[in-house]
Amino acid sequence: MIVDCHTQIWNSQAQLGRATPVVQTIQADETHHLAASDPVDKAIVLAFKSAYLQAEIPNRFVAEYVRRNPAKMIGFAGIDPTDRDWLEELRVAQDDLRLKGVIISPEMQNYHPADTRAMRLYGECARRSMPVLFEQNHRHSASKMEFSQPMLLDEVAQEYPELPIVIARLGHPWVEQTVVLLGKHPNVYANVAGLLPQPWLSYSALVAAHEYGVMDKLLFGSDFPYRSPAVCIEALYSINQFSHGSNLPPIPREQLRGIVERDALELLGIAGPAQPNSTPASPIFVEDD
Repeated sequence: MIVDCHTQIWNSQAQLGRATPVVQTIQADETHHLAASDPVDKAIVLAFKSAYLQAEIPNRFVAEYVRRNPAKMIGFAGIDPTDRDWLEELRVAQDDLRLKGVIISPEMQNYHPADTRAMRLYGECARRSMPVLFEQNHRHSASKMEFSQPMLLDEVAQEYPELPIVIARLGHPWVEQTVVLLGKHPNVYANVAGLLPQPWLSYSALVAAHEYGVMDKLLFGSDFPYRSPAVCIEALYSINQFSHGSNLPPIPREQLRGIVERDALELLGIAGPAQPNSTPASPIFVEDD
């Protein structure tokens, strides 16, 4: 099972909000997303909402795409806990739109992760068995990076041990904080979205996870549309190029394969019944020679 835990679609730059880099050349439409997802069995598609950034990739937009491609796509709702209507939006997202999880971003929604409003959201997500993905995205010039430090999630993980939490991008640039959280809390995971196109950054981050013994807590993510799953899988299997002919430690290949083939849906508690017409994707294996 190959699950891409971090993909987005949008149909206009305006959906990304203010203070974003220009990305008009990036193909983030449904057609390109569906084609890029060919190497994976399942792809989590992320909506998003931020009143602070005036951004919204609507939940209904994502849900409609998932509905048209139920064998492969799984939707996560974008919920902003600073919005007074978040509770109703969460109800609609799960009960009506059949979205399986929630994506939030304290740095892009401008609140401390342990803000009282956010803590209520976590509690409701735990009650509804909806995992929460904490987005780490520093492309927005207005984002508040101090709110994205992974150590700030320690209180959240302690308060809601039954709530599956995923830290995007292995918490970069605070990778060390993330691996400590992964080792401390059984309910905390991280994905590698956004790291793999940067060879040294991804190698050093995975070495830290390997040495700390938390490689089994890492989930695959491509960060589409910025990178495709195929490119990221190839980069992951080629990560040991830095150790060749040096004293740098290699990362065991079975652990790299574990990231690619880990059943994230089972770990996050959102694995549903198999779709009758689903055809398993073929894994991509690249020898790191």
